[in-house]
Amino acid sequence: MTQPVKIAVAGALGRMGQAVIQTLEGRHDVVLAARFDRPEAEGELLVSADAALAAADAVIDFTLPEASAQLAEAAAGRADDQGRRVGVVDGAGDYSLGVNMLMGLVRQAAAALPASDWDIEVFEAHHKRKIDAPSGTALMLGEAAAEGRGVGLGQVADRGRDGVTGPRKEGAIGFSVVRGGGIVGEHSVIFAGESETLTLSHSAIDRGLFARGAVAAAAWTKGKAPGLYDMQDVLGFKK
Repeated sequence: MTQPVKIAVAGALGRMGQAVIQTLEGRHDVVLAARFDRPEAEGELLVSADAALAAADAVIDFTLPEASAQLAEAAAGRADDQGRRVGVVDGAGDYSLGVNMLMGLVRQAAAALPASDWDIEVFEAHHKRKIDAPSGTALMLGEAAAEGRGVGLGQVADRGRDGVTGPRKEGAIGFSVVRGGGIVGEHSVIFAGESETLTLSHSAIDRGLFARGAVAAAAWTKGKAPGLYDMQDVLGFKK
């Protein structure tokens, strides 16, 4: 019987840390090996970062960038001492399995559908408290579409329309944004032809999806060669 992957959770007291712990408790291929947070928070359930690294095969970290960098250095140092190297899955801001599947499909569709016949529009909607637009995920989808067409997003992005803008430029990748209420997250990529429209979309129902994606990524690393990976690797879009 295959042994479960032992996972330590950084930032265990935070909202995402709690979501990851809850997700781990519902799976059989992974097990919670340790939980840790700020040094001053160590107690009955929390251990030090060093103890967590010693107990785990993988670490899931949704903390601040500075803390993540320090943790990565500590993990790499421990691995070097043992004559090993580590594998890292970078979620690039979004560990959602559905969103990353959408990215892969968008890249493939953009490569197959020529810009001369198909216009691309990225639509996204979020709650009224979100302060940036377009969302980071929308920009990632735009990047995937641009990559599929072999161009840089900066060359073709159309991020604002108002007034008499003239006809759409061939090859432009447009962005449309909604902010309102408590919308968790809606993303769609529309491929619009003269006689048909293809829409690829994803809806976020709850924020636990990021925890589930991170756990799936951690489980995937078992047996993988050391290196830097992303969620496209986890989903098999990269060979």
